[in-house]
Amino acid sequence: MRKSSRALAVALSAGMLLSLAGCGNSPSSSSAGSAMPSSSTPAAVDPTSVSGSFEGTAPSYDRDLTVTVTFDAGKITGIELGENHDTSAIVSRAFPVIEERIIEANSPVVDSVSGATFTSFGVKAAVANAMAAAGLEAPEITFATNSGIEYQPTTLENAECDIVVIGGGPAGLAAAVVAKQTNPDLNVIVVEKLDILGGNGKLDMNFYDLFGSQAQAEAGIEYTVEDFVRDYADAGDSPERLQVWAEEEFATDAWLRDMGTELNYTYGLGNHMVDADTYAGETIMDNMEKLAYELGVDIRTGTAGVDFVWDDSRVAGVSVQTNHNESYDILAKKTIVATGGFCNNKELLAEYAPGYEVLTTSNMMGTTGDFVPVFEKNGMLLEHMDMVRAFPYILKVRRDLTSSGQAFVLVNGSGERFLDETTAAGLDLGTKILEQDASWMVIDSKALETDGRLRKQTGNGYWLEAGSIAELAEQMGVPADSLQASIDTYNAAVNGAADPFGAQPTVTIDAGPFYAVQVQTANHMTKGGLGCNEYAQALYADGSVVPDLYGAGEVTWQSGGYSQSVCFGKIAGRNAANAIAQEVTAE
Repeated sequence: MRKSSRALAVALSAGMLLSLAGCGNSPSSSSAGSAMPSSSTPAAVDPTSVSGSFEGTAPSYDRDLTVTVTFDAGKITGIELGENHDTSAIVSRAFPVIEERIIEANSPVVDSVSGATFTSFGVKAAVANAMAAAGLEAPEITFATNSGIEYQPTTLENAECDIVVIGGGPAGLAAAVVAKQTNPDLNVIVVEKLDILGGNGKLDMNFYDLFGSQAQAEAGIEYTVEDFVRDYADAGDSPERLQVWAEEEFATDAWLRDMGTELNYTYGLGNHMVDADTYAGETIMDNMEKLAYELGVDIRTGTAGVDFVWDDSRVAGVSVQTNHNESYDILAKKTIVATGGFCNNKELLAEYAPGYEVLTTSNMMGTTGDFVPVFEKNGMLLEHMDMVRAFPYILKVRRDLTSSGQAFVLVNGSGERFLDETTAAGLDLGTKILEQDASWMVIDSKALETDGRLRKQTGNGYWLEAGSIAELAEQMGVPADSLQASIDTYNAAVNGAADPFGAQPTVTIDAGPFYAVQVQTANHMTKGGLGCNEYAQALYADGSVVPDLYGAGEVTWQSGGYSQSVCFGKIAGRNAANAIAQEVTAE
């Protein structure tokens, strides 16, 4: 079996010193097909004579990543990560894993870290360049370069535990942590198919639908459980699930603060970040992961759940397969499934939410709906499977979400507008964008004043920047007169002129510097999934309870999002732990 590396745990305990903020797990258009170096480099010196540190640089995401590699008699003994613009929530988890693999193999020809494919490519290519700089033979590194090892199928001895959690994202980690907090003596195992934990939650800017927080109290926001139940009554949950969700929300801020997560910035009603310019997701997942290790949760990364284990009519655990092709069963008293949605499975999207399969996704690669066929074949309840949340705009080169709450124009490769920017949304928006040869979002400096996400993105150089519209058009490769005309028409609508697309904007775009980036619409969340009751117990299609199976997060029907995943993860972990205690008492 494969477990998280000790280096990763140490990195997390140290507080994640790598703090560059981005989002997503997608390369630039240029780096996807890059190879660094372009060909193998013959050794110029005797390898055993090479000692010392050498620098190497290679593309990763949209800009270069630099490493310093230390050699001792030709052996790689250490790798230090230098300048990079990769997402901190990814690189801080992935780098210790890829470093360990390279040092063990004494070569960058190793398997990439699943969930951090492009960061892995950048590190491996940069190490190869450092080898060349040292006069050593440097292998060619392409995006597809892996170890080349074909692992033969192996059956391992089964494992046993009290609770097994399938999935290491927000819901899964919350379930594991609360189960251990409820009863520290329980043996809790978390399996995660990717090589790093965190799911989509580590990338989110906003921890939304959080209420009863210290930040709200300090801002003078008065909001009660009763208010929550009233306002979310039509969201789609049963009254019973809505009530427990509401009560859990009002206890979650204190729970997060106890583990060191202080969401001190609130905007809107239930929206929270660490501060005005610090994303919530990375901090939440860092601290939850750290606490899970401290509590003694057995975390097994690179280990995918493939099916439930049954004991007569009860779910008795999960069958797993590791990334080394090892198979075994984890037998458990209670099983919690928290495997996420299916935004990265076009076949399931086409089956359950036709049309959305044409869009890209802002999700991590692991959201492939692996257990949907398992639910289907066992007659379990699937709810609202046709509901998908499409995020209006993400950066095309990075899958980083970008704001649509500010004044902007959307133009094609000819610099011409093609829709009403003030109302376009959902699948219709995504389809219109796909019909264009390009889709550029253009903003001015005023947009940055109130939007921390935009400040981060422009500060990191993800957007083109120019002092005038003409200069910006040149960088974009669009006709300057067309771009200027598009902005003039938009600004005229602010002043009351009829807009050809029916837009009714309220803020002009006229204050330089000006910024532009290519965008697209993305599937951000599948809302449908496994039906569960207010105790987070999984249900059959007839409404009866699936014995000993719980569900939480995006794998279930979600009327909310991030905070709801955490809340029902907590509920699942607590109820599973308490059920075990009651069964012991009954004996």
